[in-house]
Order: sequence, then structure tokens, then C-alpha cells
Amino acid sequence: MHSAAIVNLFIALRHKSPHRLSKLSLWLWSRYTAGMTSTVRPSPRSAGRATRIADIAEQAGVSIPTVSKVLNGRSDVSAETRQRVEAVIREHGYRTSDRSNRTAAPILELIFHELDGEWAFEIVRGVEGVAGQHHMAVVLSEMQGRRTPGRGWIEGVLARRPTGIIAVLSDLSETLRTQLSARRIPFVVVDPTGELLHNTPSVGATNWNGGLAATRHLLSLGHTRIGVIGGPESILCSRARLDGYRAAMDEAGVPIDPRFISHGRFHVEEGIETGRALLALPDRPTAIFAGNDLQALGVYQAAREARLHIPEDLSVVGFDDLPVAQWVGPPLTTIRQPLFEMATVGAEMVLAIARGEEPAQTRIELATELIIRESTAPPRVLAG
Repeated sequence: MHSAAIVNLFIALRHKSPHRLSKLSLWLWSRYTAGMTSTVRPSPRSAGRATRIADIAEQAGVSIPTVSKVLNGRSDVSAETRQRVEAVIREHGYRTSDRSNRTAAPILELIFHELDGEWAFEIVRGVEGVAGQHHMAVVLSEMQGRRTPGRGWIEGVLARRPTGIIAVLSDLSETLRTQLSARRIPFVVVDPTGELLHNTPSVGATNWNGGLAATRHLLSLGHTRIGVIGGPESILCSRARLDGYRAAMDEAGVPIDPRFISHGRFHVEEGIETGRALLALPDRPTAIFAGNDLQALGVYQAAREARLHIPEDLSVVGFDDLPVAQWVGPPLTTIRQPLFEMATVGAEMVLAIARGEEPAQTRIELATELIIRESTAPPRVLAG
């Protein structure tokens, strides 16, 4: 990989100083800042002669420059006008010409809602591995906690013309999908936040099965007071893990105490705060299933503060199997989510689409796996 070029590109994108770029990055920067024009062609379902931007403009009742601005994601177009032009594009399935597509830069665009900890690092490693095999660079974007990219992001993407986009825990709105499709920039969603359209390529994990396996494991040890700290209720993977927990409890005929269920943002801090609250209850849980490993580490801290020993006084199960899970004390029992493999599959999928290949299936789910270590044991009253 052109690691120096990537670093230079990041510096330039942050500081807006092209003079700091290497030769390769200067070319990428020029693509980022250059104005772009576009020609379009009708989809196979459109009949008649090849369609020009002028035809789109006429149907939408706008000028040719306005259509060009919409196709390039420019912000200086009113919302009403943008929607009207995009409606015409969607209606006729217009896309840029194949000739235009051949100018795609050797870049994979990787967008995160939030770059935080080892979870994101595993995804980056997977994408970078595929990019390196294809002699491509990776450009990282972070939405600072937002789930949907803003207009500034799409303007930059349409200028850079990456070979493909991998969106991680991020939503691509209908407007963004229309703009990307019109420019023939393929995209894949990794770990989607919600239900996707049937034709949106995505890669995820069997989160429901993971929640089921984690809770069954605790039940098999004799736990019945099992707390759960989930992620955001609006995120699909978080809901699926919690549903797996509920299914296992229902299957075992164990009632669920609503006080034992809480939600957070997959951060350590929520594991600490919620762990404190759960462990302060007079009939506290004897086990806690955390929505991810970071929250589980927070529960470890809450248990230490309460003078409780893991697993003798409290069993803890995480989710993800980050590298740190095997090094904490005691090593964490967790559900392995194949993050590296998910990123690899997503990157390979978007490159295949860029080559014109139709994916055999648009939704891929990789299996989760229960990894039993030393943070779970029978509750103390049953251990003797």
C-alpha cells in the first residue's frame, strides 16, 4: 500500500494544504478539489436515443448546470430542486457513462459513524488488507457519532471518485444512494444500522444467534438473574442481540426482570455506569451480558468498585472478541463477531460490483461464535 501517500492525503484533507502532498496524493487531492462534469445514459429499461444531461434538465424543469450540481453532490442547490432532479434520475435509472466510470480513482472509501477503539481497528485492518492486494489506497471518514453522512462528505466523495465505498454502522440516505448510483460509485454497508432495501449490498453477523448463545451459556451455568446492557435501541445489531437474549430466557422459562435491561452506546463508560446501577440492586444480577466487549470492560470496573470478584460473584459475557478480551483479568468470555472477515468480505464485494459483477446475494451474514474463557462460572450459591 502507498502508506505515505495515504498519510499525506489525510493531512491535506484535514488542513486543506495541497503543498504537503506527495505526487500520488497530489493527484488524489486534485480529484478531490476539481470541478467535475458528467454525461449520463439511460438504464436498459429506458427506450430511444441516449439521454443527455439536457434531457434530465428539461424533464425536471431546471438548467443544465443545476443537474450537473446535483450529480456532483454540490450543496448550492435547494432541497426542493434537488429532490425534483433526483426523482427524474431514479425514475429513469440514469447513470454516468461507462467511459466516465473508467476514471475512478484507485481508492476505497471507508466511512465510520465513529472511530473508537479496537472494534474500528479490526474493520480498518480488513479493508486495508484487500486494498493492498489490489494496489489501492484507503480514505477514512468519520461522522463523529452521526449515522448519516452530511452533504460535505458526498461532495468530497463525488470529487474523489473512489472505486467503491464501505459504510460501517452508517446509514446511506435515499438521496446519497441516488447520487452514488448516478455516478456509478458502488457501495456496501457493513454492520447495517437498520433494515436495508433488498438491493443494498451488506455484510453483517448473526447477532441474534450471538445473543441467544451468550444467554444460553449463562443459563446452563445456573444463572437466572441475568442482566443485559445493550447498545442503542435504534441499531439493528443491538436489537438483534437483545432479542436473542429474550428468546433464550423465554425458551428456558425464566422471567425477565425489566430492571435488568438497559441500553447505551457501546462505550466503556456505559458499562461502568449501568454496571454500578445493576450491582447496587438488592437482588442484583448474578450475571451480565454486555452488548460489546467495551461495555463488558466497564462492568469489570463496576464489579471491582463493588468488591465483587469475577466470576465467583459475577459472571460477565461480552460481544465482539476484541484482542483485549483475552488479556484482561480474568480473560473475558464473549461472542466472537468476525469483524476482520466482515470487512474483508465487504471490500471484496464492492470491488466485484465495481468490476460489473452481480453479487450472488446482497445480504451476507457471517457466523458468530461463543468463546468461553474465565469470566463465567456457576453462581456462588450453586457452585459449592
